[in-house]
Amino acid sequence: MEFKNINYQIEDGYALLTINRPDKLNALNLATFAELAQALLMIHKDESVSGVLLTGAGEKAFVAGADITEIQPLNLAEGKEFSAIGQRVFDTIEDFSKPVLALIDGFALGGGCELAMACHLRLATEKSRFGQPEVNLGLIPGYAGTQRLPRLIGRSAALELLLSGEMIDARRAYDLGLVNRVVHDKTELLESGKQMLRTITSKSPLSIKYILNLVNQGLNMPLNQAEELESTYFGMMCSSYDKQEGTAAFLEKRKPVFNGK
Repeated sequence: MEFKNINYQIEDGYALLTINRPDKLNALNLATFAELAQALLMIHKDESVSGVLLTGAGEKAFVAGADITEIQPLNLAEGKEFSAIGQRVFDTIEDFSKPVLALIDGFALGGGCELAMACHLRLATEKSRFGQPEVNLGLIPGYAGTQRLPRLIGRSAALELLLSGEMIDARRAYDLGLVNRVVHDKTELLESGKQMLRTITSKSPLSIKYILNLVNQGLNMPLNQAEELESTYFGMMCSSYDKQEGTAAFLEKRKPVFNGK
């Protein structure tokens, strides 16, 4: 499939997805959401791909927000559907069985910050800026920003960002737990993302899949139910090839060879 709003590359067992609307600061529109959904489906089906790096084109922005030209004319019903479309795509990213890392260089505002939060891990350059400025436009976040932000950085800090509409720099975002790592520039960003993805994908694919699933499900469950679910998955792992291989390799002092089964 030929994409117009994103670039899709496969390299060394990972997918590099780039939001490619630099003239619009990579603002998210409906066409971009449709292409992201299609690319994620392709990656899900491609067994040769073990992880995803998600970034934005150009030198100014990861994603500077949603496309305001599409939002401005919306009525009540249209606005609700517009929000739901973005939420469905971002939920797909959050629930993805393969690790998705956001590589942020520049502005990650509004829908861009929400996109980054839907990814499993976030790396950012020093010049990056984060925020949920919707309140400045007479809006609220529509792609689960009011839900993911407090889950990541806590209620009080999230409310400060959501209610003020102000931006924070990458170091502040790191201190709050919004990003996992801050690097110097875009070149280092890509290399750090690749290295982090290589580290993760060298482990058991089945373990990675189950951990992602457990964290996402467990956050929305009472602790006792989440613990029960963890025990169920632990038992499933104990009957897997990867567990037999991993424990045997540890005892034999060799590197394990996992197959995800």
